Amino acid sequence: MTTQKVRVLTGITTSGTPHLGNYAGAIRPAIEASTHAEVDAFFFLADYHALVKCDDPARVARSRVEIAATWIAAGLDTERVTFYRQSDIPEIPELCWMLTCVAAKGLMNRAHAYKASVDANVARGLDPDDGINMGLFSYPILMAADILIFNAHRVPVGRDQIQHLEMARDIAQRFNHLYGGEEGLFTLPEVQIDESVATLPGLDGRKMSKSYDNTIPLFEGGRQALEKAVAQIVTDSREPGEPKQAEGSHLFTLFQAFASPTQIAHFRAELEAGLAWGDAKAMLADRIEAQIGPMRARYAELMAHPKQIEDILQAGAGKARAQVLPFMKRLRAAVGLRSATVSISPDHGVHGKAVPGHGAPKEAAAGKGRRPRLVSFRDADGRFRQRLFGVDGRELMLTEAFDDPKALHAGVQALIQQDLATLPADADGRVSLVADGQCLARVDQDDLPDVCTALAQI
Repeated sequence: MTTQKVRVLTGITTSGTPHLGNYAGAIRPAIEASTHAEVDAFFFLADYHALVKCDDPARVARSRVEIAATWIAAGLDTERVTFYRQSDIPEIPELCWMLTCVAAKGLMNRAHAYKASVDANVARGLDPDDGINMGLFSYPILMAADILIFNAHRVPVGRDQIQHLEMARDIAQRFNHLYGGEEGLFTLPEVQIDESVATLPGLDGRKMSKSYDNTIPLFEGGRQALEKAVAQIVTDSREPGEPKQAEGSHLFTLFQAFASPTQIAHFRAELEAGLAWGDAKAMLADRIEAQIGPMRARYAELMAHPKQIEDILQAGAGKARAQVLPFMKRLRAAVGLRSATVSISPDHGVHGKAVPGHGAPKEAAAGKGRRPRLVSFRDADGRFRQRLFGVDGRELMLTEAFDDPKALHAGVQALIQQDLATLPADADGRVSLVADGQCLARVDQDDLPDVCTALAQI
């Protein structure tokens, strides 16, 4: 008998660089939990949520890459789990609007983050809603959409997010009552609070947080940055040779998060025997480095080759949307909207083409009247690329990254003028498309005829 898996969903807001506290408190336990046979794990980069408080595009883009690289380097098995970027799932904001239309404004008025901002304004003698945007006000609805679109059973959160989970349940119940019939549409998510998860103290003893500027870097800056930060941990004034009290020591708490019971017992004995604080800090740095050091090379490789991250996220988005689209069809029908014209390929790839019988003309489904297109965009590092899409919406070519968009455009135009059909493939079955002595893109030999046909129609 097959046991139904428990779907667990975790979101990570892309507004900063992960630090040691994030790793011990969220990343490490979540990755470990995702390996359990009974768990169907979903992890996503919450880049829409980042826009609520961060209006720096470069920071959001950089954070997205850093966080994805951190999770992958830390051991997340992206083949086993569903790992995607929130903004790659257009059905999430679509569902968010449906939920907004059933969520009570009074419920949003009671959200802790909104109330705290209002109270702060009133205390300063300002208008209650001064500086408050609708993103902050309706944040719990977007969070509900993140969860309900996948009908997650459990959502691991900190205690400050429990209210948002309760709101998601309230909104889901209201939607089920209005549109779900006897069986309902949404699973009511359960809060998952892991009391054993470590909340690491920062350099000053308070909770490790960027808000307090007391963090220890995870990968950035290498071992040197780690040792420099550990050396700044606040300790008492006891001299070398004087017994140290392990319990209550921020340094000892940090050591416990990265050591085995045997190592912890040894470290405690050393402190109580008079180990100097400087030597204790060196032991802590060694213990942390033993765990995260091996991950650092993988992180550096990913940061140097962001396309690897992009490929993983795009694969995850296809996997996620394969789950979402059939459910979204039911939700649209439930509220009286027509079905969306999106199809899923057998390999979970998602294509934006019309589907016959779902509100789209058969001519459109066959690609009649449509033309190939080139789409320009910027990478996370600010460089420029172009994608070539065929008439069926399939991506046929992705160019290399260029610092100068004009040079990229000129190179692609030069490609269009060439006869590419007879170009040879290399040992990997890939064909290099070269213009003016520079390789603009590499495509699979099997795709070359379609590339030539599409470029000829641009």
